Amino acid sequence: MELGPAGLLPAFFVPAQDALMTTAADTGTLKTDRRAVLSWALFDWAAQPFFTLVTTFVFAPYFAASLASTPAEGQALWGYATAAAGLGIALSAPVLGSIADATGRRKRWILLFSIPFLICCSALWYAAPGGAHSITIALVAFAIGTLSIEVATVFNNAMMPSLVPAAKIGRLSSFGWAMGYVSGLVTLVIALGFFAASPETGRTLLGFEPVFGLDAATREGDRAVGPFSVVWFIVFAIPMFLFVPDAPKRAKIGVAVRKGLSDLGESLAQARANRNIFLFLLSNMIFKDGLVALFAFGGIYSAGQLGWGSIEIGTFGIILTITGTLGLLLGGPMDDRFGAKLVILFCLIVLMICGLGMISVDKTTVFFVIKSEPAPEGSLFASLPEQVFIVLGAIIGAVSGPLQASCRSLLIRLAPHEHMTQYFGLLALSGKVTSFLAPLAVGIVTAITANQATGMSVILVFFFVGLVLLTMVKEKRAG
Repeated sequence: MELGPAGLLPAFFVPAQDALMTTAADTGTLKTDRRAVLSWALFDWAAQPFFTLVTTFVFAPYFAASLASTPAEGQALWGYATAAAGLGIALSAPVLGSIADATGRRKRWILLFSIPFLICCSALWYAAPGGAHSITIALVAFAIGTLSIEVATVFNNAMMPSLVPAAKIGRLSSFGWAMGYVSGLVTLVIALGFFAASPETGRTLLGFEPVFGLDAATREGDRAVGPFSVVWFIVFAIPMFLFVPDAPKRAKIGVAVRKGLSDLGESLAQARANRNIFLFLLSNMIFKDGLVALFAFGGIYSAGQLGWGSIEIGTFGIILTITGTLGLLLGGPMDDRFGAKLVILFCLIVLMICGLGMISVDKTTVFFVIKSEPAPEGSLFASLPEQVFIVLGAIIGAVSGPLQASCRSLLIRLAPHEHMTQYFGLLALSGKVTSFLAPLAVGIVTAITANQATGMSVILVFFFVGLVLLTMVKEKRAG
């Protein structure tokens, strides 16, 4: 990516004569400096620890291993909480987006949903092993926290068209995702290196004793990622509230509620009538289901097929975060040059190829037929299957970020700007409303066949169907 004079920000973040001039049909000419753009992207940086540490690599495995009676029960309960959050997002995000479009203000909604998010992250500390209500605390806090931060993100996304010219939206979207990936990497290293320790050794991934006297036996390091996410969010979300310009006020809340609900009905009708938007949302719904399942079962699959423990899975997560960040650095310019649709199509093809490769790997086999000796006991990634799995996973990480970032920019190119928050709500709806289907399909097929690889192969079907639908979408490119 081309860099500006400071060597830190993409060149389009460095404004000509200290300001970028952006034209928007509904607001006229807006002046946005690079401080506002960077502050907007810092919201992704601020929110990411929840997704990386709580949802995927630290708290979720702790919940399944130490709170639930069995890992299988833990996976099921975590899945129910995820589904509940997804249903809440599906029901609320489009309605709230419509109301926010009617009022014109977005930041007040971000603040409103940030408060329960922070409370829920703090509550995770109290989900201690053996506690009478620990499972309930963990599941409720996770579900409400997920709902809150996802809805807040809808409003943050909707501010994008006022920050850069339309031709730069792809780069801006990728920059936001890249900030999130880097934040995930940094916080994952901090959590695994200084907080979360093995109960057996009392040492962290870097071989240290946990900081602040955190007790490894009661898994305080794993639980500390909740409060840590609170501090991280507060510190890095503040610039967005201070420096990103909000849309002007358009209507009072009572009028906005009535108008917003009315507009939502109209936007649903328009989405059905607009072939491009309808096909894109349908495609997004299906391949996002597959992506949800891929990340939900990735750690479980690697543990079962390769025998990986927390150190291997944590290291693998760091590798995926690094390649995801690098992928986003290339994905933004490719989005602006070739269009978001082509980027998404390319990423889906790569996901299918690498996904097929990953289900061909187990402890002693690569690509279904190539046999290999298992890794020596105590070695890290020493066997051929492990190395192939890491390479394929790294490639998946590299395309997953650009895939999601380009979904944002493609929607902006397809949807009317005066209803942008509303359509981002519909995007969130399409990405969440059926998010239980792919995990459910994986679980059913795995149970029927008693084979992890066969169960995971279902995910490839979701990617393929989403790709076919996306080929029918016509993208409107900025000049």
